[in-house]
Amino acid sequence: MRIESDGDLVTASRNHLVFAYYVTGHGFGHATRVVEVVRHLINAGHDVHVVTGAPDYVFTSAVQSPRLFIRKVLLDCGAVQADALTVDRLASLEKYKETAVVPRESILATETEWLHSIKADLVVSDVVPVACRAAADAGIRSVCVTNFSWDFIYAEYVMAAGIHHRSIVWQIAEDYSHCEFLIRLPGYCPMPAFRDVIDVPLVVRRLHKSRKEVREELGIGEDVKLVIFNFGGQPAGWKLQEHYLPSGWLCLVCGASQDQELPPNFIKLARDVYTPDIMIACDCMLGKIGYGTVSEALAYKLPFIFVRRDYFNEESFLRNMLEYYQGGVEMIRRDLLTGHWAPYLEHATTLRPCYDGSINGGEVAARILQDSVAGKNYVSDKLSGPRRLRDAIVLGYQLQRAPGRDISIPEWYINAQSELGLRTSVELKDGTALIQSSSTEDFEILHGDIQGLSDTMAFLKSLARLNAARDSGKTADLLQVRERKAAAKLFNWEEEIFVTRAPGRLDVMGGIADYSGSLVLQMPIREACHVAIQVTHPSKQRLWKHALARQEAKGQGRTPVLQIVSYGSELSNRSPTFDMDLSDFMDGENPISYAAAREYFAKDSTQRWAAYIAGTILVLMAELGVRFENGISMLVSSAVPEGKGVSSSASVEVASMSAIAAAHGITISPRDLALLCQKVENHIVGAPCGVMDQMASSCGEANKLLVMLCQPAEVLGLVDIPGHIRFWGIDSGIRHSIGGADYGSVRIGAFMGRKMIKTIAASMLPQSSDADYVHPSDLEDDGVELFEAESSLDYLCNLSPHRYEALYAKMIPETIHGDEFLEKYADHCDSVTVIDPKRSYGVQAPARHPIYENFRVHAFKALLTSIVSDEQLSALGELLYQCHYSYSACGLGSDATDRLVRLVQEMHHGKKDNQEDGTLYGAKITGGGSGGTVCVIGRNSLKSSQQIIEIQKRYERATGYLPFVFEGSSPGAGKFGYLKIRRRSSVN
Repeated sequence: MRIESDGDLVTASRNHLVFAYYVTGHGFGHATRVVEVVRHLINAGHDVHVVTGAPDYVFTSAVQSPRLFIRKVLLDCGAVQADALTVDRLASLEKYKETAVVPRESILATETEWLHSIKADLVVSDVVPVACRAAADAGIRSVCVTNFSWDFIYAEYVMAAGIHHRSIVWQIAEDYSHCEFLIRLPGYCPMPAFRDVIDVPLVVRRLHKSRKEVREELGIGEDVKLVIFNFGGQPAGWKLQEHYLPSGWLCLVCGASQDQELPPNFIKLARDVYTPDIMIACDCMLGKIGYGTVSEALAYKLPFIFVRRDYFNEESFLRNMLEYYQGGVEMIRRDLLTGHWAPYLEHATTLRPCYDGSINGGEVAARILQDSVAGKNYVSDKLSGPRRLRDAIVLGYQLQRAPGRDISIPEWYINAQSELGLRTSVELKDGTALIQSSSTEDFEILHGDIQGLSDTMAFLKSLARLNAARDSGKTADLLQVRERKAAAKLFNWEEEIFVTRAPGRLDVMGGIADYSGSLVLQMPIREACHVAIQVTHPSKQRLWKHALARQEAKGQGRTPVLQIVSYGSELSNRSPTFDMDLSDFMDGENPISYAAAREYFAKDSTQRWAAYIAGTILVLMAELGVRFENGISMLVSSAVPEGKGVSSSASVEVASMSAIAAAHGITISPRDLALLCQKVENHIVGAPCGVMDQMASSCGEANKLLVMLCQPAEVLGLVDIPGHIRFWGIDSGIRHSIGGADYGSVRIGAFMGRKMIKTIAASMLPQSSDADYVHPSDLEDDGVELFEAESSLDYLCNLSPHRYEALYAKMIPETIHGDEFLEKYADHCDSVTVIDPKRSYGVQAPARHPIYENFRVHAFKALLTSIVSDEQLSALGELLYQCHYSYSACGLGSDATDRLVRLVQEMHHGKKDNQEDGTLYGAKITGGGSGGTVCVIGRNSLKSSQQIIEIQKRYERATGYLPFVFEGSSPGAGKFGYLKIRRRSSVN
């Protein structure tokens, strides 16, 4: 082994190949798998120069050879972790910029020179982006070996934490494109930046010792149960206590700091311990999911108790593989930190991991690398296109697939979606849906009407399958997805169950102007969220083992517990279950504050989703004085895709609160329910949304536009969608988030603008002595009354465009710094956002948008009922286009949604005639912007539908992503009401 610094280069002999192997700075897992590939390359007689920031012992403990050269250089930072379980998304982007973007030119020059100096034959990257570009600059071929890529990981961070860093993602993808091909490891994520792919088996480190040998060295007999505590290199902050382990168990702790004191039943392992040997001696492992831990747990059939990490998208794909081979059980973070380990340890010992595939991926990868240098071609141009399409990214870490597009995707990869029930019916060639008539035969409907909704029928059928699986005792065989297993044990099937339904919505007009008091037009879409709920006396509630153990540990007898199962967790990297004692919502005799609830749910990001559902309970307690004396079990199944800007969160909130109200006999009007749900999102979830999403989901009706004046939430009626007009939603594939920085800053800018306008108007009044503005004697034409109204302006949208342009537009700054605004105006008067004194905010565009948008919405509504003509459709379409570009002026556009709008414009302006068979007329970004879905208006004709399909194809050719199309409408929650069902006695 030879270690070299940047200034001490060593050139290898030319009697063998020279590999330059770059290792990402993220975690030990990459280094440990690189070791195995490097070992085989060196055994074959080649030199390997490893470029890494990992400790030397990671390599030297497995490879002792003069052909190994270690160069300590860090060329990327991976994901910056605040602790072992939390990734700081914004810090990750900023650190990458500091590490790899700012010094990029210097890095490329240095690496190019170094590669020439060692006479490298091939550059291998796991999975450092700039290494591929440096290799290209040096005229050397490059290959990547990995299960994920950083463009995939960072894409989600950009949308959620730092849109101003989005150029990083494009640069990383461009760097990867210089790679000749990808050697892809099992548990892989979508990686469309790579041209060609070769799949290899698991790469795992070999064992040096047997289970018996390790236990003898440790002095531990076979009668003792062992768990290895393995959270990578950052476990020093854990406060481990003796009572965490059941009697007869010992815990071997990896990576503990030298000064960390451990209880007597916890044993500190050496920093450089060879982990695979320790794993083989243990009965299970407790840790976080990473490639190294998962691959070695599977290879050595070690049950793995895992705790989810925040914001690392690789995890869900590895977890799918782990659970497919029956090797994993999830521990919620709360139980990890409070020492509630016993139920998980006991369960883990019952697992029988069944992975029986090859584990020689290191050897296979090394052989491919050698042969590639020798000129052997492993890839096929014929497979390149399909492979890249197969890997297209959807919603950051979701895959959008239609039936028939799953060819060649491993079963562990599609396992989650196969049972999600997102497809609620089978569509026939003539466009009709085939509905299973047996969907209601399993249950007696005591109240309500299915209303012929195919998705509701499918949901009831899924409940029946859960019931049948529980009765058969074969849940483990019949239900591969963990959510379904938990759901089968959720209900007492002999008792009544309530079912509610709430759709997502397509923002036709209004969008972000809702919080400024605009008129909005919203269409409830076909996709909806269903909730099944059962209320049970605490003594009869079917509790999960860990929830029951928690209650018993308190020694207070059975008290009401909230248990939730949410389908779709495998597509969203979150825990599928949530439970809490309802007493946690009480502070003495009163409900806890919303701020306390927000903090409660923020403790574990993998369970933060529960705030949307459980938060409805707290809002009912706080706002209506409701108290819940019985246990609550809920099953949530949403077909409204997350992150597409079609109000997935609102549909979940509305369906959940509707279910809770129905099950407890609480009568709430659809409007009031929507306002209560907005409180959930604003104050408990912490997202600064307006109320139009919840209103559309609650008050909407099928094939009609809900007309609402958001001051604060007045439903003015419903407008029938004319028969000759049709709306579509086309998903861009870019995840939308109203919790992101852009949406919040634009909202702040709008409220800043309102405050400025009020201040200017007040200065115009006769009693004002402000010399900065027009003298009061000049007010005759404009009118004192108008200035009085504008000085107390409640909503920006109550200011007409002509008044804004004539009197205020030139006085509103384009931007203003937070501290400058606060010093001059004190507050922006918005209860759901907070001004950051250290940042700059756009004001002019965010203030202008709602003023003009309100006008556009009124014009749109009037045009809908005008005489049918091509001019009518052209005018409606123009209003959509204007709205779209106004979003962009605010900073809420995106390249992807702009592309879709341009494609619609190409169809619009490229039509050959303006007759009845006219086509598409307009499009706009929707909702909170920054990605998500584009709303399209067109003539209700076959040609228009064909053009929507053509847009899908063109977008796919340009981006590799086939967009999902929303079409059709369905009733809101108020119109649907609720179902009360009970299993028929004849069902066994």
